[in-house]
Amino acid sequence: MTTTKWTIDQTHSEVSFKVKHLVISTVTGYFKKFEGTAESTSDDFAGAKVSFSADIDSIDTNQADRDGHLKSADFFDAANFPQLTFEGTIQNQGGEYKLVGDITLRGTTKPLTLDVDFGGVAGDPYGQTKAGFEIEGKLNRKDFGLSWSAVTEAGNVVVSDQVRLLLSVQLVKQVAESVEA
Repeated sequence: MTTTKWTIDQTHSEVSFKVKHLVISTVTGYFKKFEGTAESTSDDFAGAKVSFSADIDSIDTNQADRDGHLKSADFFDAANFPQLTFEGTIQNQGGEYKLVGDITLRGTTKPLTLDVDFGGVAGDPYGQTKAGFEIEGKLNRKDFGLSWSAVTEAGNVVVSDQVRLLLSVQLVKQVAESVEA
């Protein structure tokens, strides 16, 4: 059996999240530093093992004060928990792809299933083989100890508990290895 290793092409990938603010609008944030790999034994990535991490200190919501608050103990506590990690597998369920595994955030590990749109495989102008994925899902931030909350005088929640995860990932094919069964 041949296993192919793929790594995230950071130049052509982004890791973002969206959270409702005051229940009326959405704030988008990004992790600017991240890395990940996939190890596949098939061209359709079914059963591929996925490993991913993002540096909490690289969070960017385009507003420095908010970024500082998100890195604080009120939210991610970057000083004590500098990374979020995910380990899982890609499952092809009748043509519907899911990324199923465990996410660890702020020292808490929970199961997480994400929807995956596999864009296919293509060669780039430099002779590299790339694979593309759009990945989306949701989690409850309070499940991971990100429990800061406030309510306005009018009763609006300042930050929603539900967080949408949106990843646009391009992988670069590395050397394939034959593995004895």
